[in-house]
Amino acid sequence: MPPVTRRHVLAGLLAAPALPLLQGCAAPLLPLGTTASTPEAQALLASSAAAHGAAALAGIGDVSVSYAGRWRALMGRLQPDLVDAGFRGGSEERLLLREQLVAQGHAGPDGRKQVLREAVAGGQGRVRVWVNGQETADVQRRAAAALVADGYSLFLLGPMLLARPGNGRTLVMALSGTARIEVDGQAHECDVLRVDAAPGLGFSPGDQLALYIDRRERLMRRVGFTLEGLDGTRNALAEVDAWGHLPLHGVRWPTRFHERLLRPAPLPVHDWRMTGLDVNRGLDPASVSGAVFTGAAARPAAALA
Repeated sequence: MPPVTRRHVLAGLLAAPALPLLQGCAAPLLPLGTTASTPEAQALLASSAAAHGAAALAGIGDVSVSYAGRWRALMGRLQPDLVDAGFRGGSEERLLLREQLVAQGHAGPDGRKQVLREAVAGGQGRVRVWVNGQETADVQRRAAAALVADGYSLFLLGPMLLARPGNGRTLVMALSGTARIEVDGQAHECDVLRVDAAPGLGFSPGDQLALYIDRRERLMRRVGFTLEGLDGTRNALAEVDAWGHLPLHGVRWPTRFHERLLRPAPLPVHDWRMTGLDVNRGLDPASVSGAVFTGAAARPAAALA
């Protein structure tokens, strides 16, 4: 019998039958099949964005944040481009909100990786990636970096990101019932907000999202999403739980995160936490647009107590 390789394992998973997408939702996350958002969905997004601190976020020009986390070992074998384990341990991230720039500095056992992600209205945007100081043109590495950068912005800002004017995406939204979910051992009764986003995450022309908005505080407790922006993740479904919300600078920031793969097979994927945060350093694009952070972007995010 020939040896079983990573490719054989991944092919078997991708061939597995579709699983229910989200707890409390019986069907996969498919496009909504409409071109217009419902007023009720728009109102829910607006109320959740407000609960997270959208008004205060509008006065913030830049955010500096740091993370530490752990990928599950199986994912490193199944999705090496996405995990990029040699360069993804701790990370420093800079968001220039008005310029729609996200820059990430990742550190791991193989050295440093720097990513610059730029949104472009109506398009899939641009990304640049440096590995140990050298810019790379590797297509898969760049696509994975764009997907990760967009995902982290969604997980951190949630409804505030989607409701923000000029976010560069066309959104079609509808309500999809209610669900009782458990996040970090705590139960939440949630309204489910379905979103078709074009473009999607990374270089995807479009992705489907499901935001679980708790009915008591109007915070996003979970987000489900398709992953069409990378060759190796097409047809996959995943979800991220966010909790430990910390009120700082008028915004309620999630500080703990857990990601699960739902399709092609249910697997825990990634656990991470926020370790630092500060805002309004007066960052300019030049300070985040190279192989390392410079100027005001260089110092680490202020450690959380």
